[in-house]
Amino acid sequence: MDWPILSILIWLPIFAGVVVLALGSDRALLGKQVALGASVLTFVLSIPLFTGFDTTTASMQFVERAPWIERFNVFYHLGVDGISMPLILLTTFLTPLVVIAGWEVIKLRPAQYFASFLLLEGMMIGVFAAVDGLLFYIFWEAMLVPMFIIIGVWGGERRIYATMKFFLYTFLGSVFMLVALIYMYLKGGSYSIPDLHALPLSMTEQMLIFFAFLIAFAVKVPMWPVHTWLPDAHVEAPTGGSVILAAILLKMGGYGFVRFSLPIAPDASQALDWLMIGLSLIAIVYIAVVALVQQDMKKLIAYSSIAHMGFVTLGFFVIFEVVAKTGDGQGAQLALQGGMVQMISHGLISGALFLCVGVLYDRMHTREIAAYGGVANVMPKFAAFMVLFAMANSGLPGTSGFVGEFFVILGSYQASFWLAFFAATILVLGAAYTLWMVRRVVYGEVANPHVAAMPDLDRRELFILGVLAVSVLLLGVWPAPLVEAMDATLANLLEQVMQSKL
Repeated sequence: MDWPILSILIWLPIFAGVVVLALGSDRALLGKQVALGASVLTFVLSIPLFTGFDTTTASMQFVERAPWIERFNVFYHLGVDGISMPLILLTTFLTPLVVIAGWEVIKLRPAQYFASFLLLEGMMIGVFAAVDGLLFYIFWEAMLVPMFIIIGVWGGERRIYATMKFFLYTFLGSVFMLVALIYMYLKGGSYSIPDLHALPLSMTEQMLIFFAFLIAFAVKVPMWPVHTWLPDAHVEAPTGGSVILAAILLKMGGYGFVRFSLPIAPDASQALDWLMIGLSLIAIVYIAVVALVQQDMKKLIAYSSIAHMGFVTLGFFVIFEVVAKTGDGQGAQLALQGGMVQMISHGLISGALFLCVGVLYDRMHTREIAAYGGVANVMPKFAAFMVLFAMANSGLPGTSGFVGEFFVILGSYQASFWLAFFAATILVLGAAYTLWMVRRVVYGEVANPHVAAMPDLDRRELFILGVLAVSVLLLGVWPAPLVEAMDATLANLLEQVMQSKL
């Protein structure tokens, strides 16, 4: 395309966010309209990334490149491939829904609230579109600021504690990534990510770089044992913050593994695959058990996110065992596809579940499961959506939650029956904790007069949950367009990863 679509997608919401800030809370309605218009326009403009995407090549597409800091060979270099394009679309798709979700709910400083999400959207797109390592790092760190503000200003009673914990964990983890990027620049003279992929590194260098990236990306996923910031952040964040945190920000850790760790340090990745597989299985099994005993709906869904993201990292690192066992890359590519599809699917499902909790919280101002009961009797429309998203979270065939997990289990089975067995326990445990929550919240007799007085979904809420329900079902029954868009890129990634640098 002749026009710089990626720059527009990055800077349009950022510029709109500045405009909303300038309008201020005195002109809140106009600010909301600008925020909604900018987020919808950003989504519409992102559609050509999919419709104009060439699925036959692994090369970067829609490339933009201009000198930035020439002294250090840093470029404003943007592009997308089959890994980053779906994540950008997920970002632009969910942001308008978050704006609509907060339309009537946010009373405190609405201009700053909606501006924060627009700024955050532009920076998240920048992370996925950056082809220069330093540019990637700047967007990666910059997006912490609006999320810090979102949780810290509009969060719950313990918002300051949750905000500081979120910021310190993610910021300190990212420092190690910066050290690794600077080291590779000093060795190769370039921050370009393709140049970093081709950089010849010894096993010692690969190990150090792998652990530097692991600290940064494991915190963001988050992987056990650096996951403890996530439940606090989710519980205290406003509904919109929880949606973006679960649906987009966690995916950046998984994206970092496939964009940096695997292709830059393939030998270290292979040597340490046992560690990554072990941490992934702990997340899948142990964290799912932890979710079973939660009494707060948000905290339960937060732990569920950690368990489901364990599937993502398992799919990314089981590939070495699959190739070693079978001698070909078909099963390994299937596992990679599963990890990527799971990221997109989990973004939709977790976002929908947090929005469902937000609907209940707006009416009762509590997230405690014990406070509810019999919601289906007074909110039948809401109950239908919540049950659908709960089933998708449990991996029901026909929903998007099944596709990615099934691919990862199939790929893992080619490496080891026991790997597949432990991975599949999430289908059982996920159904257990999700349906336990649904049974106590949705079904049974009406628990108290406050539940009896709750109105069903209004048009705004019905639209948001309806759009997400269609997306979850569409991806569940027709994942082919998404899988085909990723195929060439993942095949090229697998080829890179399987070529030793030693």
